[in-house]
Parts: sequence; C-alpha cells; structure tokens
Amino acid sequence: MSKLLEELKYRDLIYQQTDEEGIKKLLEKEKVSIYCGTDPTGDSLHVGHLLPFLTLKRFASYGHKPVVLVGGATGIIGDPSGRKEERKLQTLDVIKENAKKLENQLRNIFRDNENITFLNNEQWLSKITMLEFLRDYGKLININYMLAKDSVASRIENGLSFTEFSYSLLQAIDFNYLNSEYGVKMQLGGSDQWGNIVSGLEIMRKLRGEVEAYGFTIPLMLKSDGTKFGKSAGGAVWLDPEKTSPYEFYQFFFNTSDEDVINTIKKFTFLDKNTIEKLEKSLKENPHLREAQKTLASEMVKIVHGEEALESALRVTNALFSGDITSLNKKEFSQIEKSMPKVNLDKKSYKLVEFLVNSKLVSSKRQSREDITNGAISVNGKKIKDLEYQIEEKDIFNEKYVVLRKGKKKYLLVEFN
Repeated sequence: MSKLLEELKYRDLIYQQTDEEGIKKLLEKEKVSIYCGTDPTGDSLHVGHLLPFLTLKRFASYGHKPVVLVGGATGIIGDPSGRKEERKLQTLDVIKENAKKLENQLRNIFRDNENITFLNNEQWLSKITMLEFLRDYGKLININYMLAKDSVASRIENGLSFTEFSYSLLQAIDFNYLNSEYGVKMQLGGSDQWGNIVSGLEIMRKLRGEVEAYGFTIPLMLKSDGTKFGKSAGGAVWLDPEKTSPYEFYQFFFNTSDEDVINTIKKFTFLDKNTIEKLEKSLKENPHLREAQKTLASEMVKIVHGEEALESALRVTNALFSGDITSLNKKEFSQIEKSMPKVNLDKKSYKLVEFLVNSKLVSSKRQSREDITNGAISVNGKKIKDLEYQIEEKDIFNEKYVVLRKGKKKYLLVEFN
C-alpha cells in the first residue's frame, strides 16, 4: 500500500473507492491528477466543506497534482444531494461573484502547494447547446439508472425539478472533460457525491470505452453525539473572515469536545502521528490543559487564514483572558465586538457604582459597592476598588467603548451613543 493510502487509512479518510486495487496501483506507479469541486451557490465556504479539500491537499503533499474546480455553471443549478427541497436559484451575476470569492478562499488554503490547477466549469459547460446536451449526453444515461441515485430517490416524494434532476449528468460531463483534456484520473468528494462520481465514470465508458478513471470518497464527518460536524451555536462557521473572524474560527475549534478532538486533529490537520499521539496522551493525563484543543485551533486558523491571522486571533484570545481589551487594534477589537454582550448608554460621566447598575452588569447599587470593594470589577482590564471612581473620557477607547468585567468571565461591552 502507498504511504498516502496508509496515511488516509490512519486518519479514517477512506470511505468508498470505485476500484480499490486499481487506485492502489495507480498511486504507486505515478503522480496522479485528481480533482475536487464545489459550487458557488453561496458567497463563502464553511467548515463543513473543508474536509474534501484538505484531503486533496494531502494528495498534493505527496506530489500528486490536484485540480480545484469551482462550478460556475453547475452552481447555476445547484446539487440536489443532501437537500429536502428545491434550491432557490441565484442570478448569474451573483453566481459569478460567488465563484471569485470561493476560488480566493481555496487558493488561500493551497497557497503553499505547487502544481495546483484552478478551473471553472463554466469554461466548457456554457458552450454546450441544449440540443447537444440532450443528444450527446442525455442519451447515455437511462432514467432508471438516475432514479436509483440517492440524491434523486430521496427527493422524488417531495418533488424534484428536471433542472436539479439533470445536475448529476452535468457533473459527469465535468469528469469526462477533465479526464480527456487535463488527464484527471481521479475524482474526490464527500460521501454524498458518490452518485455523481459514478455517473461520470458511466459517461466516460459509454463515450470513450475503457478509460483509466477512478472515484474516491471520504466519510461524512460526525461528532461523537451523532450530529453533523460544522455548526456552532451561532450557525455556520464560515471561511470568509468577514463572516467568521479568525478569533471566532479559533474558538470554534478550541471548543471541540474531548471526545472529538483527536479524531478532528487526525482528519483536519497535517500533524504527524507522533505529535498526535503526544496530544492524545496529554488529553488523557491533563485534560484541563486543553493542549489538543489549542493545537487544533491554531493549526486550523493557520491552514485557512495564515500565520498573521493566527497571531491576531491569539492576541484577541489573550486580551479577553487578561481583560486588557485596550491592547487590541481596531481590526482585532472588531473580531470580538459582535460576540460580546453589549449595551448602549448616553455619553456622559458616571460614578462607577452607578455605571454598573445603568449598564445592568449588576442589579443594585448595594451589589455594585460590594463587587467593587471585593475587587471583582475591572474597567478595560484594570481592576478598580475605589467606590468614588468616575467613568470619564480617559476610560473610553476606540472613541466610544468601555469594557466591563465582573469576576473572571462575565464581560460587558458598553457603547456610548
């Protein structure tokens, strides 16, 4: 078995293979051109999309030649796989803009790899007329064959338009085109893409006879409680830093449970087996240190956003831990601004005792005096014990903010009108 397949097996990244022995021999004899694609139906990928592309990146690390495909044409229709209802169609301009954004995110992930080819299937699918599509490709696939696909069968009861029904055939055309024009011999995808991948092989066989081409899928990523990986309490965790800041991205992975963290490290990071085993040992012996979670979070920010973004995310994390929020620049502060509880007050001076009540951090002046006296209150990271302390212009940073903290973890952002 090739070293790559051994690694994929160790990381539990092998689910389905169209020809296990054929793939093994292919990877042992040559550097393979392999592709993975995504459709620009949204303006950002999220962590649920990451694993196939990180697996593709592993192929690159072994010298294979990845092709990253953004579906500027298939995105106009949208893959019915995994959906319960028809997709709301986007305008062509939106699809085109989304395609640019997704390609930039993927280029960033592959920034340290060479021999990566980026393509958009609009380049060839847009040139096929409707009559050519029906005559040259539609004749090759039997309706019963299509109805047997999970992506189709699961939607028949609730209804499936001809538009989405035709999606699998369009993706099959992609595989055939990439094989004939770019020498792509493998397609990689999530387990939900199995039907689409096999359709591609079927099209090739009927058009061109025996062609060397293979399909490979990775397992669906589930958490130990059986739920789908990739969602946070606030919704999707986006790769776009404007939608999910590097700090929030870091926190999502840092909050991975002890039960899931080693499995997530294996699948998502490029850390070697020895390092992973050390982290597993630390997790068992000193779980309170959260070394595995810290490592996972750091590696993921580095992979998706780069070293500079990681440094910024760590500064934000440390500032929140220490309470010294004022050490952050405006861009870093904006990463936590939307995630902190916030109140608005009129811009005027307050006695701290009164300020705590008006901001609703405490319920009464008596409680306010008690907390201040006990050293439980910090203003912008500075502990205040003076009952006569006055909130004034000197306490306002970034022109309109004061950060209050009660105890170690209760934060409140006060924004002045």
